Amino acid sequence: MKIEGTHELRAKRERVYQVLIDPEVLKRCIPGCERLENTGENTYSATLRAGVGSIKGVFTGNVRLEDLRPPEHYRLVVDGKGQPGFLKGSGDLELEDSGDATIIKYSGEVQVGGTIASVGQRMIQGAAKMMASQFFTAIEAEAKTAVGAPPPKHGFFRTALRWFSGWLRRTFRR
Repeated sequence: MKIEGTHELRAKRERVYQVLIDPEVLKRCIPGCERLENTGENTYSATLRAGVGSIKGVFTGNVRLEDLRPPEHYRLVVDGKGQPGFLKGSGDLELEDSGDATIIKYSGEVQVGGTIASVGQRMIQGAAKMMASQFFTAIEAEAKTAVGAPPPKHGFFRTALRWFSGWLRRTFRR
């Protein structure tokens, strides 16, 4: 299954790249992430609570960052399994300058199997887009925080409010 999209973040590209490769930031921003531990150079062990529709569960797996070209690109390779099934995939993130903003283009391939695959590709793609939107909204909040300052608070309602205010800005800017 192919997953792709674009997000605009109101922060400089160098800062966005910096937070996108920081494991502590990723742990705070990835929806459902319970654990993200460094196991080697650019390699992490992760535990994620996620689901699609009525099928939910805990996944454990590995995440690897490859082809790092700061501040414009990296490749993410993931594999995980849990009671509801398994997933394997990889994706590329491209960061482009756009004035005081950064455009992130992502594309990847994901394979899912087990019970979670039974909900269908359209539901899985919808859930993936929603999680990506939550993730990039949280990343934008992190990137706008000054280096060394306390991290912003995250959570469903804060992220939803940030997303909604960004949606309003984009809608009325056109």
